[in-house]
Amino acid sequence: MEKERSVTDGERAKTPTIVMVVDDDADICVALEMILRYEGFEVWTAPNGKQALARLEKEQALGRRPELILTDVKMPELDGLALLEKVRERPDPPAVVMISGHGDVATAVDAVRRGAQDFLEKPLDQNRVLVALQNALRQTKLARENRVLRRQLSGRWELRGKSEPMRRLKAELARVAASDAPVLITGENGTGKEVVARALHFASAVSAGPFVPVNCAAIPSELIESELFGHEKGSFTGAHERRIGHFEAASGGTLFLDEIGDMPLAAQAKVLRALETREVTRVGGSKPFVVEIRVVAATNADLNQAVKDKTFRMDLFYRLNVVPLRVPPLRERLDDVPLLCEHFLAEVAARTGRRPRELEPEALALLRGLAYPGNVRQLRNLLEAASVLAEGTITRADLERILENGPGLSTLQGGVAARADDPFTASTFEEFKERSEALFFRLKLAENEGNVKRTAERLDMQRSHLYKKLERFNLK
Repeated sequence: MEKERSVTDGERAKTPTIVMVVDDDADICVALEMILRYEGFEVWTAPNGKQALARLEKEQALGRRPELILTDVKMPELDGLALLEKVRERPDPPAVVMISGHGDVATAVDAVRRGAQDFLEKPLDQNRVLVALQNALRQTKLARENRVLRRQLSGRWELRGKSEPMRRLKAELARVAASDAPVLITGENGTGKEVVARALHFASAVSAGPFVPVNCAAIPSELIESELFGHEKGSFTGAHERRIGHFEAASGGTLFLDEIGDMPLAAQAKVLRALETREVTRVGGSKPFVVEIRVVAATNADLNQAVKDKTFRMDLFYRLNVVPLRVPPLRERLDDVPLLCEHFLAEVAARTGRRPRELEPEALALLRGLAYPGNVRQLRNLLEAASVLAEGTITRADLERILENGPGLSTLQGGVAARADDPFTASTFEEFKERSEALFFRLKLAENEGNVKRTAERLDMQRSHLYKKLERFNLK
């Protein structure tokens, strides 16, 4: 037995786990202290909740705290339930296991509902005490790791930028996070609308719940109802098993409807009903069920114009647009480019296991002078390519070589030297018109992520005419 426990004891001897025993029965305190010390734990004891809190405060000043508290229910001055309440108010609270007499079982069960990990009934059984203690410590460790992972994940989706447009956006987001009102995020492609949605989720009251993103433009119209609401087995050909829809999967958290402007009208009516009633019914099902979700939608389309064109329901627009948030394009916050560069280069380095690349001043000056039709996404992709191709510090020449072979990036007025396809460097008016038209279609195609159908619709031109333009300017 000793040999089996020697490694564990040796590990605990380095940093012993602290357990506090709180009971007005001195015999129980002594017995538990002997059992726990034999198992390698450091043990603190207190005769009631008041003295236990005083010990916690004293030890906290020294940077020490227990991982678990074993406390009796009935004690003088401050009983176990009051102690539990005080302990739960502390940041990163220790686990609490209640000790109850035969007549206190109902009270102990109530304490578990209030946050205690478990309860032990007197007379205490040594094995039962140790099992309850290990289970409680394991649950507390998992909960702490979960909080750490959530903080890390929320940090990944942090809004980065100190420019005035970003300060306004962060302030608006902080105010919006406190409510559960639907939010409509607008902005050009590549501005980071999903990052804003995730930041909103992690700052909200439902941050412990799931975040379920749905790209409405990527779901075929015949499947969107099944994707959103789920379906029952056998409800249609190919439905071999029950499927949980996105609304149901997001229950208790946030449902992010990206590219909501591309959702078919038929699906819009059903989404509106689900938002208003907070109930959904699976395809092929007969019983609706309640879903508690926060809905955040995003679009790069002009939904006001879509409502006028009758391609988007007015009632759904008003239901989603309770709180509007606009994400500024990168050209409106070029002061954030150095900060974004530092972040993206560190991100690339973390993935590849290398040290982050540095930017020479001339390279950073170039990046601060570009117009970025693809916004933050375009800057990130450009830096990722430069990190791969550059031999050391990323130079202006490294970036220019990449830009020559990629989508055109014009410069802002007053910025650095323009590229060869910049219309303002043209020597004749005809050449200026030719370059301007080519640049216009290149930017619009990039804004719509290469989707010719969507580009033609938003330019209000026939798709065949657009194809001819793309072929003429070698943009296909």
